[in-house]
Amino acid sequence: MAPLPNLEAKIVIVGCGISGIGAALKLINHGFKNVRIIEATGRSGGRIRTGRLGSNIVEIGANWIHGPSQENPVFRLACHYGLLDAESMSEENQAMDVGGHPPFVPSFLRSSGGSVDPELMVPAVELFSRVLETCQGFSGGGEPVSSVGEFVRAELPRLAEDEWREEGAGLRELRMSLVNTLLKVECCVNGTHSMDHVGLGACGLYRTLPGLDCTFPRGFEGLIDCLMRELPEGIVSYNTPVRCIHWADGREGDQTHTHPHTLPQTHTHPVQVECVSGELVPADHVIVTIPLGYLKKHHSTLLSPPLPLHKLQSVQRMGFGTNNKIFLEFAQPFWAPPTEAIYLLWEDEDHLRDTVPNTHTQWVRKLFGFTVLKPAERYGHVLCGWIAGHESEYMESLPEADVLNTITQVLRRFTGIPSLSVCRMLRSQWFSEAFTCGSYSYPATGCSARDITHLAEPLPQTHTHAKPLQVLFAGEATHDSFFSTVHGALLSGWREAERIITHHSSSSSPSSSSPPLSSKL
Repeated sequence: MAPLPNLEAKIVIVGCGISGIGAALKLINHGFKNVRIIEATGRSGGRIRTGRLGSNIVEIGANWIHGPSQENPVFRLACHYGLLDAESMSEENQAMDVGGHPPFVPSFLRSSGGSVDPELMVPAVELFSRVLETCQGFSGGGEPVSSVGEFVRAELPRLAEDEWREEGAGLRELRMSLVNTLLKVECCVNGTHSMDHVGLGACGLYRTLPGLDCTFPRGFEGLIDCLMRELPEGIVSYNTPVRCIHWADGREGDQTHTHPHTLPQTHTHPVQVECVSGELVPADHVIVTIPLGYLKKHHSTLLSPPLPLHKLQSVQRMGFGTNNKIFLEFAQPFWAPPTEAIYLLWEDEDHLRDTVPNTHTQWVRKLFGFTVLKPAERYGHVLCGWIAGHESEYMESLPEADVLNTITQVLRRFTGIPSLSVCRMLRSQWFSEAFTCGSYSYPATGCSARDITHLAEPLPQTHTHAKPLQVLFAGEATHDSFFSTVHGALLSGWREAERIITHHSSSSSPSSSSPPLSSKL
């Protein structure tokens, strides 16, 4: 590789999730000598977090590789490090195209007690899927309503009335109960409180990759461990929250850009990262990889000068919500061996409703059901419950014993097994995480592709006379088609590292291109 100029440039990366780690590795592999990661917590991985429920490995954070095929860099890295089983790496698995919705073998439980024949529910699942697929077609404009929720409420009853008119009233009602549950599933998939918050025109921006979603047999954090071993020792400063990033917009004399934490700029480095500890870290470039939820909450103090108005408005328009997991371990399974997902059908709910009337007393109704951790030889008899939105955030505030008792009572009611008991429970609490403030991003109503572009724009803007690429932005929310995913986060970190590499390259020669796949980063 031909030498690059200014390999002494000081580069600070805020956040040691996979986006920050990926950026650091790419920069270091291209020869940059002064790269430092500043991490607010005591661990690496960000929203990738593997935990334990007794002796069982469970994923507190990211769960699957979505679209495990050659286009997915997370899949390629996992294969390179030998972290997946043979089935997940098979060509057959990579060739499957499930459209982002893995075909789980379902079990349906009703609130009046007992199971429902899955064959009777197939028409509801298929109709809901068709309506959702129609939602993907409005990314070019012309959407009749603003949100996915509104579109489903307008279209699905009309289609159901026509297609199910020969069915009995009881079966039609039960199918509509399932539609409610499927809306709650989509709230978890999108990380939103309600599908009324997801933009109809923007939801089609998300792009799925081929491959049947797979998991890491020894935990997702194994990937983080492998990547961290490739970084130089001591590159990460843990337990070092950032108070403010001071950058120069070329208008330092303009009093309209003063800030309560403004510091004088140095002549050598245009950016100073002020840590809560009081440490000041000078930098030529800072890559900010913090979650959008944290940026939404702290944007007014995190940067000085503050974000330009168009960028701030895009931060505010883009959605960021909470999706939590509740793991339950049982001595023996109450579900049939083939079951991969259990759906709870509340028969007394209003049609097409994905929120509850009273969060404090009815939060558990937002729990759509459970996925079964498989194989049992690896995980034991463990279910993973999924719950999104404000109900999920309220659940975090409750004592663990209250959550366990409430869910146990629901399961006893739905299964008709009064003696059913849970051995252990473990829950995630992503909304309460001080440096995360939720789970992941989604394109909200009023949001467009331009907003994601704005999120990813570096500071200062190109039309100023200030030094370029002072503050760069990465993380899943900044990827235009893979937002909310681990591969989107990784690709965004590579993107910003490449932006710096290109800036410091004397030409667009092969030396400034990405390294070959064999080097991975």
